[in-house]
Order: sequence, then structure tokens, then C-alpha cells
Amino acid sequence: MTKAQGGIRGWSAARRQVQSRIRFTSLRLRLVVVFGLVALTAAVSASGIAYWLNREAVLTRAQDAALEDFEREMQSHVSTLRPHPTQDQLRLAARQMADGGERFSVLLIAEDADGRTVYGSSTDNSLDGFAPTDVPASLQKAVGKRQKLTSGNQHAHHLYWQRVIENDEPYLVGGAKMIGGGPTGYMRKSLELEAKDLNSLAWSLGIATGLSLIGSALLAQAAATTVLKPVQRLGVAARRLGEGKLDTRLRVSGTDELADLSRTFNLAAESLEKKVDDMSAREEASRRFVADMSHELRTPLTAITAVTEVLEEELDADTGSLDPMIEPAVRLVVSETRRLNDLVENLMEVTRFDAGTARLVLDDVDIADQITACVDARAWLDAVELDAERGIMANLDPRRLDVILANLIGNALKHGGSPVRVSVRDEGEDLLIEVQDHGPGIPEDVLPHVFDRFYKASASRPRSEGSGLGLSIALENAHIHGGGITAANSPEGGAVFTLRLPRDAASLIARERDEDGTEDTEGDGQ
Repeated sequence: MTKAQGGIRGWSAARRQVQSRIRFTSLRLRLVVVFGLVALTAAVSASGIAYWLNREAVLTRAQDAALEDFEREMQSHVSTLRPHPTQDQLRLAARQMADGGERFSVLLIAEDADGRTVYGSSTDNSLDGFAPTDVPASLQKAVGKRQKLTSGNQHAHHLYWQRVIENDEPYLVGGAKMIGGGPTGYMRKSLELEAKDLNSLAWSLGIATGLSLIGSALLAQAAATTVLKPVQRLGVAARRLGEGKLDTRLRVSGTDELADLSRTFNLAAESLEKKVDDMSAREEASRRFVADMSHELRTPLTAITAVTEVLEEELDADTGSLDPMIEPAVRLVVSETRRLNDLVENLMEVTRFDAGTARLVLDDVDIADQITACVDARAWLDAVELDAERGIMANLDPRRLDVILANLIGNALKHGGSPVRVSVRDEGEDLLIEVQDHGPGIPEDVLPHVFDRFYKASASRPRSEGSGLGLSIALENAHIHGGGITAANSPEGGAVFTLRLPRDAASLIARERDEDGTEDTEGDGQ
């Protein structure tokens, strides 16, 4: 493998790991997102409320201080002016008022002796000058409006104020008219320092919100890890239990709900392990009983078979010494003895499959020769049509292949009738052998059960020449090769059994063994 190929494989493995991690942490991500949204909402709400309260407090404090100072300066300087002051007098009073502690601009407006409106400002007519046009019309109207005198209102004019924005800079503008008549005064104070303080406060609250969001994410990550780690362990344990590792248990710590869940899992796993052990023990005892019974029957069957062979020879002789009255009984004994002998052999074979002791003895086989040998050995040559080319080789167990073919062809001859057609097709790495008869076919309700053990198509005829194990044993022999058998009805009529086997059973078994991580050995299943 080249370095580039190794890099590509490493990248692919890393990508799969990341994708698996993302899938695993989907709940973790949702928890972090929810924690983050809750923390963000809480932080933004708290910061907004804090900013609004502080803004009102800062602006109100600055506003109250400026307006109190303006009102005091008005009483100190404007009240000393004579009626109908000149513009210079107004300008001088405005400058004296502006020299107070709050540093605001002052504008005084009055009527001179000729009835003309004059005004004086504490600032020159420069860019930062304070003129009547700088005072909002609504404020001028409120200041100039004469209020009705009542017991609760002893003055006709009051102090009014308004916040304005000029050239992106905030200002506080206030105005009042002297009590008892006289000039009208306006003040304008810049709120830029307060705005800068509020901007600094906003930045501080924003940074605090970001830090709280990061802290909540870390807290959510820690909480999710605490919650999900036991869930992850539970998932791993469940997968191991599903893989058949019934001794899997979880370590229980704490008294919370997750600990209760772990204890419940352990109790369920313990109960399952006990039940599986009991079932395995009963199954093993049943297999042992069948095996022991088969072995015990084999000894008397050997003697009985020998006797029946002698009786059969006497029956087939030209001049038999048997009484014709008992000849039917003798033939029945011979037939049933053979059937019993086949049943015992089949039971022993089934026991080997169930116990997992059946093994393959592989050899290179010419499929056409193998089929011919199977048919010839059972004297079926006249009833079987073979469609197979010579030279199609496969690495299989010849004995087990003969068992499969004998059961399939024998079943077709017995239930379907001759001629039985056997065809062989080569499909790449697989080999297909079809056995088709010319009978009535298999009923649709019987098709799913043809490979079941001891299954009889007719419940009213429980006894037949077969044991009901032939097709089941054929299927097991196909499975041990890594293949299979299917049953169907041909559109042309009759039943079709399709046997699929690998051309090289040894390589297939080795590949499956590598995937499963298990070892297998070859040996005779006898």
C-alpha cells in the first residue's frame, strides 16, 4: 500500500470517527444549545434591565444637577437685571450664569425699551453658539405658556426641559421665565460624558453576557457529560448483551435515576443470562439424549439389519423357504428396518449440526461427474436428465454434496415424478444446481415449510416412506458450505429446487472467519 493510499484510508477512518462522534453527541449538542439559549436570554435580560436602570440614574442625576444650578443662577443674576435690559446686559448675565459649576451654555431673551426682542448668549456666534433657533419650538411654547393660578399652583410659569440630539451628540435643553416678569432663560448642557459612561457600561454588560454564555456552554458540556456518560455505558452494555455476551454488567454508583436504571439493567441481564443458561442446558440435554438414543439404537439396528438382509435374500431367491403367508410381513419388516436405520442416521447428522461439530472435508470436484455418480449409485439413471457440462470444478465436500443431491433428486422422484431434470449453471463465484420435476408442484401454503424438520404436507398421512428430515439436512449441508437452497414452482409446472454453492468454499469460510474473528478447523463430520 502506497503512502497516498494510507493517507486516504486514514482520512476516511477519521471522517467516520467524527461522523460517529457527531451522531453520538447529538443529544449533547442539544443540551449545550438549550443551556446556551437559556443563559443568553437570562444574560441579555439582566444586562438590558441593568443598562436601562443605570442610564436613567445617570441621566437623571446629571439633569437634576444642571437644572438646579440653572434655576439658582437665574435667581442670582437675572433677578438683578433692570426691566427692559439691553443685549449687552443680557450677554453679561448669561456669561456669569455659565461660569457656574455645571458648565452649560445660557441664552437670555427679553424685550428692550423699544419693545424689540433681544437676546444674549454665553457663547460667541461660532459653531458651538447657543441661539434661539437651537431651542426646540415645543420647549419655547411650554416655557412661554402662562399657567392658571390655583391653590396648588402659585406661579404662572415653570421650569421645563427636553433632551435633544444635535450632530449625533446628546444635549439637555431647559428653560424658565422669571417669576414676576422678566427675561426668559434657556440652558443647554452636553451629555457626551454621560453617553460615554453609558457606552462603557454597555460594552461591559456585553462582555459579561458573552462570558456568561461561554460559562453556560462549559457548564452544559459538563452536565451533559455527567448525564450522558452513564447512558453511553448503558448503550455499550446493551450492544454487548445483544451480541450474546450475557455476563455484561454495569457498575452502579449513586442513588439517582441513572443508578436505578443501571440496577434494572443488571437485574434484566442476570435474569436473561439465567434463562438462556437454562434453555441451553435443556437444549444440550435434548441433543445429548437424541445422540445417545441414536447411538444406542445403532447397535440393535445393526443386528436387525443383518437379519433383514438375510430375509431379503431369501425372498429374492428363486426358491425361497419362507411361508407365502408370512412373506408380506417379512417384506414390511425389511422396509421398516431400512426406514428406521435411515432415521437414526439422519438424527445423528442433525445432532452434529445442532452441536456445531459438523465439519467439511473439501476436495476439488467435477460437478457433472459428482451428479452422475450420485444418480448411478441409486439406480436413477433412467429417471434423471442431466444438463451439465464436463469440467465445471468446485472446491466442496463430495460426501455432503452427494447427500444434498440425493435428497433433492430423491424428493423430486418421490413427490414429483419422473423425468427429473438436473441442470448446472456457472455464475461467477457461485454455482447453481436446479432440480426440477414434472409433478403437480408444491402447494403455496406448504412452500414456507418444506425445509422444516419432520414437516409433512398432509396431516392425515403422518406416516410416509421418508423421515421428514431429508430436505432439512440438505439445507444444513448447503449452509455449512456457505450456500443455500430455495424452493419454488416452475411456470411450466412442477417444483424447482435451486441449490447455490460457492465455487471455492474454503476461501469463503476463511473470509467469514476473518470477519467474525473466530477460528475454524477442518475434519470429518462422521
